[in-house]
Amino acid sequence: MSRNDVLSLSPEVAEALAAGRAVVALESTIITHGMPYPQNLSMAREVEDVVRQTGAVPATTAIMDGVLRVGLTDADLEKLAEVGLAAAKASRRDVAALLAGRAVAGTTVATTMQIAAMAGIKVFATGGIGGVHRGAEASFDISADLEELGRTPVAVVCAGAKSILDIAKTLEVLETNGVPVLGFGTDDFPAFWARESGFGVDHRFDTAAAVAGMLNIQFGLDMGGVLIANPIPESHAWEPSAIERYINQALADAEAQGISGKATTPYLLKRIFELTEGRSLVSNIALVKNNAQVAGDIAVALAARA
Repeated sequence: MSRNDVLSLSPEVAEALAAGRAVVALESTIITHGMPYPQNLSMAREVEDVVRQTGAVPATTAIMDGVLRVGLTDADLEKLAEVGLAAAKASRRDVAALLAGRAVAGTTVATTMQIAAMAGIKVFATGGIGGVHRGAEASFDISADLEELGRTPVAVVCAGAKSILDIAKTLEVLETNGVPVLGFGTDDFPAFWARESGFGVDHRFDTAAAVAGMLNIQFGLDMGGVLIANPIPESHAWEPSAIERYINQALADAEAQGISGKATTPYLLKRIFELTEGRSLVSNIALVKNNAQVAGDIAVALAARA
């Protein structure tokens, strides 16, 4: 079996890639595990619309019907949104088993990068990457996203690492894996809901064209992925101390309930949504749409260089 046997591109995505047009990959665990229904469905549709408005083609990925889907129909988005947490959460280790079992699965950052690279898509927009969890010195809970960024030639536009993580250790692992961390219009590495984490980026770029020039060289040298950190819009940003109170409460609740492993992030996001009475979700949607805008602009600029 080859990758072509399990890689299924929508006609729109296939035509765009064949013509050398801009395409932006989008993950689907944000739909299945990141938000409640029906907000997850509205978000997925809105994010695809944002990508289209930049002149790029959105390519939401998922595992469905025994194949790696690249570009989903509206009915597919609705199915993923309704299935929600009952869907599998597919990281690199799970892909073959989920394909064999013909499961419905949302794709994580790591798996979306894999699938995008197989399809020939160079730019991917998400909310925030996974990373080193707090307490990892005891649990060794480190997201596969960080290793994938070091090996797979895809640029990931995000609002930094999720605030629930140990950002200092996450940046150390990214450095060890040789991943360039770029700040889009910022010198500070953002922390998802907050615009600043207290840590810097490796390099700052202020325009999509400038980022595209860097990516052209990075991918031409086959040097792996790039992380593009794009701060949440100021109108939806939280003060670090304000969101940290809710994060600490959610972490304590997770520990009390014995939540661990891949269940940790979905639980924490849901609990923070509850603690903030939905305000964290409003910010989450705003930052995802902002990342989609920047990713679309970068993809268009990169396609123009081909």
